[in-house]
Amino acid sequence: MTATAVRPTARPELLALLGRTPLVRITADLPDPHPGFWAKLEGLAAGGMKARAAVSMLRGARERGELRPGAPVVESTSGTLGIGLAFAGQALGHPVVLVGDRELEPAMQQLLCAHGVRLELVNRPAPEGGWQAARLARLRELLTVLPDAYWPDQYNNPDNTAGYASLAAELTAQLDHLDVLVCSVGTGGHSAGVIAPLRRQWPALRLIGVDATGSTIFGQPARPRLMRGLGSSIHPRNVAYDAFDEVHWVGPAEAVDSCRRLARGSFVSGGWSTGAVARVAAWAARVHPGAEVATVFPDGPHRYLGTVYDDDFTAAHGLAPSAAAARPVEIPHPRATEAAGWVRCTRVTDPLRAPVSPHPSEERL
Repeated sequence: MTATAVRPTARPELLALLGRTPLVRITADLPDPHPGFWAKLEGLAAGGMKARAAVSMLRGARERGELRPGAPVVESTSGTLGIGLAFAGQALGHPVVLVGDRELEPAMQQLLCAHGVRLELVNRPAPEGGWQAARLARLRELLTVLPDAYWPDQYNNPDNTAGYASLAAELTAQLDHLDVLVCSVGTGGHSAGVIAPLRRQWPALRLIGVDATGSTIFGQPARPRLMRGLGSSIHPRNVAYDAFDEVHWVGPAEAVDSCRRLARGSFVSGGWSTGAVARVAAWAARVHPGAEVATVFPDGPHRYLGTVYDDDFTAAHGLAPSAAAARPVEIPHPRATEAAGWVRCTRVTDPLRAPVSPHPSEERL
């Protein structure tokens, strides 16, 4: 699928819509009762959470002369950054070309095109690296034929991380104290971007990373993933491994159950990443009584109406509430066993630096 890119006139007034999202208290059972945690509703901002990173990356490239005025921006996306780049492209005056894949939800495809994006879809995953590798291969082809095209490379661009300084500033202004922060990890940008300034404010702050089962970011083997926008088949350089106190791998059954419980019990909800971090934040609030716990809901529920909130979809993929774990299984090392459901590990290592040791068991949890 290819749609024609629109070269927008710069609309810098749009930048006033960036961020400034509300913080709400979540008390819905997820699935058990808990004391409550704070959720930053990034889905209510224009362009969503990743508009912060998108604007930061384009501004940084312009300042360095890597992105010329009016030149096209080309990126690979599973959707969320695409919306952010569509916003940044309109605000700063750049046409945006996005490479997605055939599993990108039809509603998201339509929305991206409505925002003036040129959308390219790859039809099959790569033998190694899956859809992510296939998208990147097509992206590199486009860079050779689009004059002056700029690739932000969200997974390895430090401007991605820098874009979340505003998120950290908003959290410090909205909270009197914070003990535990729960962050989803895909590119690694928002967790790396907020943790340093937040620890300057609260030095004892614990950081919990939330990854998807089948993601290779924290040392698990890469597998096909049903959840989009959470986890990765590559190792992003933006991940601040040393900053994490623990990591949780969450499966799609837990994410779906949490999203639906949020929708029924707190009205605010979202997609895969939101369900995953909500599950872990509720657990953290329960096991650390008296602690102030916060997380970030990256987007809202609307793009997930045909997946997370669709009974036929969830039934076809075995995502009934009975399949969702109420608490994590503990493992001593990220490579101790392959996680197929909710798993927790308090040892966090960079898989590209850690000594390679064989899996002691091929058993799936």
